[in-house]
Amino acid sequence: MRSRILVIDGQGGKLGRSLIEAIRARCQSAEITAVGTNGLATSAMAKAKPDHIATGENAVMVCCRTAELIVGPIGIVIADSLLGEITPAMAVAVGQSPGEKLLLPVGGRCSKLVVGAEDLPVSALVEKAAEIVLEKLN
Repeated sequence: MRSRILVIDGQGGKLGRSLIEAIRARCQSAEITAVGTNGLATSAMAKAKPDHIATGENAVMVCCRTAELIVGPIGIVIADSLLGEITPAMAVAVGQSPGEKLLLPVGGRCSKLVVGAEDLPVSALVEKAAEIVLEKLN
């Protein structure tokens, strides 16, 4: 059975696209679902060829129920983050999901600082996240 990974992103979807590409390069057998908080983010992530793709609040809520691993910026668990794109219902769905969460501390996208988080470029965070996904799947 393939591992079910959910990638959630908003705004322009560049982070989500990069995550999908990096995860797919390391874990070809993983089943990757991408959910964008808006159409632009969804379109960007679609270019990385996830197995499934959807847009919006309800898609986040539904996909969180069965995801084994949820990957995205830390803002996906903070209501009103990503310039207001993360609704309270989305944040609750991610937080209450039985799946493990792999959250990237991209402070500029959610106006939050995480004490102890390394100040790394997004590309380095993506690579680190993909390596952790690989570890979790093995």
